[in-house]
This record gives sequence, structure tokens and C-alpha cells, in this order.
Amino acid sequence: MSEGPAARLQELFEGHRLTPTQRRIAHSMVRRAADVPFLSSVELAELAGVSQPSVTRFAVALGFDGYPALRRHLREVAPPEAAPVPQDAPNEYQQAVHAEIENLHHLAALLADPEPVERAGRLLAASRPLPVLGLRAASSQARGFAYFAAKVHPDVRLLDEGGSMLADRIDSARRAGASVLLCFALPRHPREVVEALEHARAAGLTVVTVADSAFAPVAAHSDLLIPAPVGTGLAFDTACAPMLLGRVLLEALCDGLPDAQARLEDFDAQAAERGLFVD
Repeated sequence: MSEGPAARLQELFEGHRLTPTQRRIAHSMVRRAADVPFLSSVELAELAGVSQPSVTRFAVALGFDGYPALRRHLREVAPPEAAPVPQDAPNEYQQAVHAEIENLHHLAALLADPEPVERAGRLLAASRPLPVLGLRAASSQARGFAYFAAKVHPDVRLLDEGGSMLADRIDSARRAGASVLLCFALPRHPREVVEALEHARAAGLTVVTVADSAFAPVAAHSDLLIPAPVGTGLAFDTACAPMLLGRVLLEALCDGLPDAQARLEDFDAQAAERGLFVD
């Protein structure tokens, strides 16, 4: 059975790192897969709710000279008639969930060898203080890790803002005795994250990184990189696997801190005394 037009479009988009605007165009094309080969760039722009130049840039990002070349390619590969979509076929939201589940399976397979995570846990536990870096898309990952790590580690320093003071804060942590910097790096990779890691290593810090790929731009500036794939099926990346890997690293951090359990119990006792939580 020949592939339907939507499947052909999905194959065309695979392997390309698209911006949120470009993904919006891609999603619109998939939804109107049978009509797309006959739409002008202006019509496609109206369909996706973007500008016409964005459609042109999208075509170039896919490797074509422009939108006319992309449309010509689609006409050449389009089947004579659109195949019916199965009634039980998952919609785009379900597809994104299934893709994220597959990312978690991939992470589980990676963790079959626990040595990199265990090594990272020992490194993080030994650093006083422990700076945790995450900018832009990765800031929530860094903030979540730092929030929980502070329950068991005596000195966690969150670095979630860029700018000229970032290098100063890294230097301050190093002078205070830090030996390791933990970095969460997710697409699209900010240039200042790469520069921050370069600075950290030059200052003598060991860099442990959670990134979307072993080939991410930060890989060359990391001493230990553990990959966790992100989902790209929606307009914005989904990062369930990197978040879970962060929690796994927290577990490894606790294993490397002999007083972690005592600190947790002390926090629970104080929280109960102060009535911090309602559950």
C-alpha cells in the first residue's frame, strides 16, 4: 500500500530542526496534506497564520531553493489520489504523546548502563557549592533540579539568567570551592550557554551536561554528557525525558551524600511544624 500524503510530508520534515514558526507551517501542511501541493506560498501562509517570508524560509530550511521548488517536489511525489485516513488513526496530539513515550523508552535503554549517571551523582555530591545552569528553554529543568537538590545538598546555586553577570557567578562559585557545574541544555541552544561552559571549564570546573543529543553544540564543552531526547511533534519541544533524567540524577546525587536522608527527614519535620503543606 502506498503511503498517504501526510506520511510523505512527515518523512520530509524528519531530521530537520525547525523553529516554532516553521513547525506551525509543517503542522498546517500535514492537516491539509492533499491540498498543499496546489497552494501558493501566500495561501499556505494564510493557512498557517504566518507571513509569506516565513514560508520561504521554511522551504529553504528543508533544503529547497524556495517555496516553488518545495511545491514542485510535493507535486512530483504526491499519489494520484489521497489515501483515506483510518478512523482510529491517532491525531497530532496523540502522536506527540506516543513520540514522547518512545523517547522515555530510549532513555530507559540508555540507563541500562548506570555508570554515567552514578559517576555524575558522585561528582555533583562532591561539589561545594554546586552551580546548576539552565537558560531559556532549559531554565525550568535547572530550576526543578536545583529546588529538590537544595533539600539534600548544602549549597546549590541556580544559574538561570544569562547576561554579563553569568561569568561572574560562575567565577564566584569556583572561588567558593565548586568543582563541578551541572548544565541542562535544550534546543534551541543559546550561544551564551556554550560560552558559559567554555568559561566554566577554563576556570577549572568539570562540566556535567544533560542535553537532547550527544551531538548537541554543548557536547564539545562537556566532560560528561548524558543525552535525553526531546519531542518535536508540537510547535514547542516537549522535554519529558530530560526532566526524568534530571530526577534520576537527583537520586544519584542522594546516593552520593551520606547525610541526604537525614536532611530530608529534618526538612519534613520542619515542614510539618510550620504547616507548609495542606496534604
